[in-house]
Amino acid sequence: MAAAAAEVAAAGGGGEMVVVRLPPLSQDDPLFQDKKRILDSRNLSCLFQVPNSCSAADAFKVLDRMIQAARIAHMDELELYFTGDDDFGPLSTRNELESLNLLLKILNTLLLTANVGAMGVLQVLRDEILIRLRSLELEDNDQMVVQIRNQNMEDSLLKWGEQHGVKTKLQIAFFEGAGRGMVASENIDVGDIALEIPESSIISEELLCQSGMFLALKDLDSITTETMLLLWSIRERYNPSSKFKIYFEALPANFNTGLSFGIDALAALEGTLLFDDGKLTTCLIPIAGLLNHSVSPHILNYGRVDKVTKSLKFPLSRPCKAGEQCFLSYGKHPGSHLITFYGFLPRDNPYDVIPLDLDTSVDEEDSSSPSVTTSQTSHMVRGTWLSRLRGPPTYGLPHRLVSHLHAILGCNQNESAPEADNKENDRMVLETLLSIFTPMLEGLGEPDDFDRENACWDVNLALDYKDLQRRIVLSIVTSCTSGLAMLDS
Repeated sequence: MAAAAAEVAAAGGGGEMVVVRLPPLSQDDPLFQDKKRILDSRNLSCLFQVPNSCSAADAFKVLDRMIQAARIAHMDELELYFTGDDDFGPLSTRNELESLNLLLKILNTLLLTANVGAMGVLQVLRDEILIRLRSLELEDNDQMVVQIRNQNMEDSLLKWGEQHGVKTKLQIAFFEGAGRGMVASENIDVGDIALEIPESSIISEELLCQSGMFLALKDLDSITTETMLLLWSIRERYNPSSKFKIYFEALPANFNTGLSFGIDALAALEGTLLFDDGKLTTCLIPIAGLLNHSVSPHILNYGRVDKVTKSLKFPLSRPCKAGEQCFLSYGKHPGSHLITFYGFLPRDNPYDVIPLDLDTSVDEEDSSSPSVTTSQTSHMVRGTWLSRLRGPPTYGLPHRLVSHLHAILGCNQNESAPEADNKENDRMVLETLLSIFTPMLEGLGEPDDFDRENACWDVNLALDYKDLQRRIVLSIVTSCTSGLAMLDS
């Protein structure tokens, strides 16, 4: 997104007001038309004015509209698909963190140059944003219990990092069921740098190009940079004089991911949708690799080396208290990807979706309809527990999917039609969805009566994924059944 701007301007009546400009929507964004349509339908823009003399209550009303606009600007494809016309948010933890941190950055910029008259309302807005960021509680901490273990290797790794310029406000800890992770060694606030790693300590393509191995391999046919980096890492792991010796020694002997599933685990996945396509990106970041993923992360934006300090910084998008596990976002990935490449399955992941193979020709013919997105025509479902709207007209189901089914079944809703006719149209849609998902639920079978305590890690992970698929499909069936019961009442 383009850089945002904020300023203080004179109002027409002689008073002064703060003018806040959000970054304009980029026309290169494939979702541009959809986002613009939503902004226009809600009478929102990228420019907001707040009188210096307004009350806190009035300032918060303007702030709410700023946040709504920022949420729309930060929508991704799934959030756009699953957001109904009457859903003003929050849309997801990621979206809320992106939106609030954008506004915080704008207000911080304005406070640097604001006059005395504008300081009061600016501080009120900034404090309210910080309150909202601090209110985003992290549920993952309740699910991870710290284990007491010998941490000599981990202590050596942190000491090695410090010797090579790493700065950190985190320490390594062990967690039941998750292995290693990192906790805050002190209270860390929004915007603070929790971890900073010099570029020279990152194992990347640039480091590879400086090695003798690159000169020996670069002219081989069909060899990729990723393969060369992997070979270099294997050699360095067993090189006693390597700069990264301590780091490689701290790596686990085995990586338990879906790429190493055994036969029993693959058999347990029957009927699920685990192996989607994925790509491996090779870049090893010492110490930072110990941060665990969460759908409600503390660290959201990272990945660019600071040109001034020549280091990779990990700033917090929301506070982390001393002793609390600090989470990182690995990206917007479904559970299938996280199992395959990282070996774990988060709860209530908004990116766990089931794609539907439906005829989308109606969508293409009716792309002018406000209920149909013009940038995508595929349809999908996810757990209806993530929906805040459980009753009619969507019954917790995606608005775009329901609209699509109304269209292909020839039973579009009409406000001027008798209530009985609209109810019958809703019934047709819900019964159609039941005809799709009831057999799918039966295909997944009943929960396995399996001795998980004595099962291998891969079998347990596979069964967890199958349970997730079953839970999603069951939620669709339950929502449809509940919807039909509402229509009969």
